[in-house]
Amino acid sequence: MTIPVSTQINILTSRFGQVAIEESDMVLFNDGLLGFKELKKFVFLDDPTDDIFAWLQSCESPEIAFPILEPELFQDNFKVELAKSDLEPLKLQSAMDAKFFCVVTIPEDPTLMTANLKAPLVVNLKTKCARQCVLQDNSLAIREPIFLKLQQRFVQNPARRTKDEISKAGVLIPIPRRNPDPQI
Repeated sequence: MTIPVSTQINILTSRFGQVAIEESDMVLFNDGLLGFKELKKFVFLDDPTDDIFAWLQSCESPEIAFPILEPELFQDNFKVELAKSDLEPLKLQSAMDAKFFCVVTIPEDPTLMTANLKAPLVVNLKTKCARQCVLQDNSLAIREPIFLKLQQRFVQNPARRTKDEISKAGVLIPIPRRNPDPQI
């Protein structure tokens, strides 16, 4: 019996420079993302300089990366119902088998940052298939204000869990801190 060997590849990113990833870490968005239908291959990168945010980085376009958060970081009891049309392409039986992330918008004034709860990123961790699902639940916001919620969770109560403790599934790829002084 042969053991499949994962191939390491390098991707170029505008935020982290060249990053070595295992090909098996790539996540495939067969339908692309809203507004980026042509981009299919992405990777979830852990930001070494930030304890809260991670990045959804395109493997095909270095300048395309989205800050993301797990909704549990700012939304207690985040639960959604996925339509059969969302479950089937992901090869999922239920939403319970998926990992969810929300794309975050961080304007110049970070106190106005928002997360898109209406169209979360849904990942099947076994198959590495992913999809941005537009949910039918009208109580979910496209621009959910999250600054105060994050502040309460992390600044006022630092004992609360960080993204590293929540992301038990190992979806995020740790990126080593870049040394700003190449002489060191």
